Amino acid sequence: MATARLDYVAPWWTYWLHNFPHFNFLFQSVDSTFKPGEASYQQSLIFLACVGAVGLGLSLLVLAIFLVCLCCCRKDVDEDTKRPNTCCVTLVAVVTGLIICSAVGVGFYGNSETNDGVYQLTYSLYNANHTLGGINNLISGSQGSVGTGLKEHLERLDEIFATRADYLQALRFLQLMVNNVIRELTALPDISKTNVDLAVIADQTAFIEYYRWLSYLLLLIVDLVICLAMCLGMAKHSQCLLITIMGFVALSLILSWASLGAATATAVGTSDFCVSPDKFIVNQTKDFLSTDVAHYYLFCRPNLPNPFQQSLTICQRSLTTMQIQIQGLLQFSVPVFPTAERDLLGIQRLLNSTEFSLHQLTAFLDCRGLHKDYLEALMGVCYDGVEGLLYLSLFSLLAACALSTMLCAIFRVWTLMGSREKEYDDIDEEDPFNPQAQRISYNPRRSNTHSFCSYTSSLGSQASLHPPPQSASNIMPPPEYMNQSMLFGGTPRYENVPLIGRGSPPPSYSPSMRTTYLSMTDAQIRHFGTDFQV
Repeated sequence: MATARLDYVAPWWTYWLHNFPHFNFLFQSVDSTFKPGEASYQQSLIFLACVGAVGLGLSLLVLAIFLVCLCCCRKDVDEDTKRPNTCCVTLVAVVTGLIICSAVGVGFYGNSETNDGVYQLTYSLYNANHTLGGINNLISGSQGSVGTGLKEHLERLDEIFATRADYLQALRFLQLMVNNVIRELTALPDISKTNVDLAVIADQTAFIEYYRWLSYLLLLIVDLVICLAMCLGMAKHSQCLLITIMGFVALSLILSWASLGAATATAVGTSDFCVSPDKFIVNQTKDFLSTDVAHYYLFCRPNLPNPFQQSLTICQRSLTTMQIQIQGLLQFSVPVFPTAERDLLGIQRLLNSTEFSLHQLTAFLDCRGLHKDYLEALMGVCYDGVEGLLYLSLFSLLAACALSTMLCAIFRVWTLMGSREKEYDDIDEEDPFNPQAQRISYNPRRSNTHSFCSYTSSLGSQASLHPPPQSASNIMPPPEYMNQSMLFGGTPRYENVPLIGRGSPPPSYSPSMRTTYLSMTDAQIRHFGTDFQV
């Protein structure tokens, strides 16, 4: 049963990104074909990266307009309003916090997807590097053993068989076969340069990806910390914490727009490669690989001929013929020339090892192994990698917009906190309704005096009235609450009780209450003091 062969098909989002307009610095249209070595194509990617700078400029402009409106169009707080309405600001802060948390979740997923795609790319590059390195080692090893080892043995046998023309003719035939093997091995492509390039690309890609992943991880954590700190600052009404948050929000805003530009340019450039990767690889390898060899590995179709099949077949036949010749010489020449046995056995061992290496080389040169690594690298970059970059771009866009809104909300909270402190500063400390003034200036003796201030104002008109003499020296003074009840006619009603020690304005007393006051006993005078005596 034949296994289904996998083919690479570029995803739809790579075509969508590939169709993005490409402009150079002179605003001239540039071909979107992936050509990283050309200056015009590099300028087009830099132009796309400037999208982040444009977004940052717009955010700063909106913030500037908001601050101007906040300062110029701010209405005075209503005098009757003790606490400004902060529902809208709180709602905006909550919504922006939720948006940032959602964006952080998208960012974590995109960062993981991009990392998985790049890891698959580097893993495939290292596998291909191992395969190409094995091919290079097998070719060089086979050329060394055949070109050096066999020639040494043949030279010694030529001296031993100097007297036998038939044996010398067999040696000439063996030399011809050796030359055929060396020529065919030399005709195989020199992939040593490819080996070095793949290793360097894999190392550089892994190095850059590590720091990219770490940078995005730190940015995501900073955004989460900003959300938590903003909630804490608004709950605590801490201006110092809000100042710190504003600094981190501004830094995160700049980083978010910068990451958006970098992710967009990288995604578009990668998509340009993913739309037509075969063409780019053929152009890059044309200096040391022929077109048929490149197509053989890139497409690996059954109808494509193996470009190495002819060379490998000639090598295999030459080695088989040499094995037959050596077997005949061992059988017929050793009884006559015993000293030739050592060299003949040495040639046989070299032929066996070369034939084994040739089988390994045939397996390595088969297109299925390298084509599998090639497809896995493309799947990692063009599917997981580009998809992750799109999610990271979405995260950067959402985070940048939400952070801009959050900065406006923080400025508004700042102004509300400032206006509230200004209201507290405007309160008169002498105001009897001020709770702070009451706590600071409260004195029980002074409160009693102020409770009867209305009496002192009317003592002039009551100067002719004198309290009747009473002798109550043997009577124990009643409690204060009873004194107050008895003092004002024995009624416990609240409106008839003087507000002693309550820090409130005194009520208006009736004439009967004044008469009762003037008839205070000595015990009551000792209890209330001499401040109210006439």
